[in-house]
Amino acid sequence: MATRTTAKTTRDPEYGDRLRFSASLILQAGKQFYSVTIPTNVLAKCCYVTTREEDPVSGFQRVLDKKRALDIARYIDQEEGTIPGSIILSAQPDSELKLIGGGKTIEFTYSPKSFLVLDGQHRVYGFSLAEGALRVPVVIYSGLTPTEEARLFIDINTKQRQVPNELLLDIKQLAEREGEKESLLREIFDLYSNESGSALLGLTSSAARQKNRISRVTFNLAFKPVLPVFTTPSPKSVYQVTNAYVGAFSDALSEVGLQDRITVPTVFRAIMDTFPEVARISAAQHGKVFTKAKFAAVIHPIVQGLSEAKFERYSKTVNDLSTMFAKFIKKDFSI
Repeated sequence: MATRTTAKTTRDPEYGDRLRFSASLILQAGKQFYSVTIPTNVLAKCCYVTTREEDPVSGFQRVLDKKRALDIARYIDQEEGTIPGSIILSAQPDSELKLIGGGKTIEFTYSPKSFLVLDGQHRVYGFSLAEGALRVPVVIYSGLTPTEEARLFIDINTKQRQVPNELLLDIKQLAEREGEKESLLREIFDLYSNESGSALLGLTSSAARQKNRISRVTFNLAFKPVLPVFTTPSPKSVYQVTNAYVGAFSDALSEVGLQDRITVPTVFRAIMDTFPEVARISAAQHGKVFTKAKFAAVIHPIVQGLSEAKFERYSKTVNDLSTMFAKFIKKDFSI
């Protein structure tokens, strides 16, 4: 685990210095690497991100996302967060890396190109922007060829999968890091997932993407244009009104044999994108008491104008499909 240090308040190393850190040698599949912990202010100035850039500093700035790096720096300085994941480096000729002290210490020359970053590029960039410093775990490969470095970079960035966004949303409440809107959306989603009268009962997936299921990520995106319609939204009030609407729309799709498409992300988002207009028309025709039957009356023209071929043609994007829905509804609307 990362350990907070006052490294930046002491003298920083100078280029050309020989630095030493305790290390453990590990052998795997014919390759050797060292497990060490190194202060972040040291890493920030002796690593670079790509062999295709001459200047290590500009290499960071051109290749990486500064906003993401600033978030990491802020996490270190303001939130006093820990960085437990290992930075993975490949020792370069400039480092003159050596194993000394009976095989328990590494020694290297401190230079701008001592190490190539194979994994953790944004973390290292964030370290350079932080005011404070941490001592973080680092894995250093030794003796890799450029081809081996490239292959290892590809393996790390394709075979090590990130935590799904759906799972992150699902556990934000436990981590006590939900915003007000995220909390509202979570409670609405849970009502759709658990209420016996839900139009989406059995069609949602809370912690991961699943085929023929609506994930939290899709649900949250779909409800982005919905929440502003409600003056003082509560989970129950939003659920009751939108559930009647979703149920009416699901029935309308069933009439043309397309009911199974409601879980397709672009389709569900287009349906909810159309909600504000349908609600406006329903309120104009029937007042602000919303029921499934009243929504169905507004949605019905979609059934008359929709065919499977037309649906397939327009359902590639959210905007195209919602525009088509709105066109059918407005064409038939009169007061």
